[in-house]
Amino acid sequence: MPEDSSLAWDAVVIAGGAGSRLGGASKPELVVGGVALVDRTLAAVAGARAVMLVGGPRREGVGWTVEDPPRSGPAAAVAAGVAALAAAARGGGAGAGAGAPAGPAPWTVVLGVDTPRAEQAVQALLAAREGDGGASPVGATSFDGAWLVDGEGREQPLVAVYRTRVLAAHAEETSSGRRCVGWWAGSR
Repeated sequence: MPEDSSLAWDAVVIAGGAGSRLGGASKPELVVGGVALVDRTLAAVAGARAVMLVGGPRREGVGWTVEDPPRSGPAAAVAAGVAALAAAARGGGAGAGAGAPAGPAPWTVVLGVDTPRAEQAVQALLAAREGDGGASPVGATSFDGAWLVDGEGREQPLVAVYRTRVLAAHAEETSSGRRCVGWWAGSR
């Protein structure tokens, strides 16, 4: 049975960074369990209508972009990914899935390339998008995003699903010079 188009989703995978805490090694290309982190993360979002990889190594069949200026942080990377997805959807360019309708999907999954258990994280996020299992905010009948919270209670805005229109609006703010990621958490 085809997925409800109101639940369609795209994905932005954040894979940039200088690797300074790794002695300059490329984090996306680190191999864990025989698979590079970038490949593991891309496999986790394989069900997306379109995928945009921001920074890191390029992969065939996946859109690629970088924030401007390069290495300007995760909020700028998300903004670049959202903008590139929208451009790809309008023009059918890199990142647009085969047969994808014009325009971005209603939902966008944002995932860091180093997300532990990325596949399970994406499944939990997609369930939250559907309001499955009480994952939506208490008492909410509609919400603009859901994200994982770590064991110490910190929200993880780079392991999240957002309504694309809300994420795009915040991305516009980021493009205007705002650099923090925390404001996404206000999208409840």
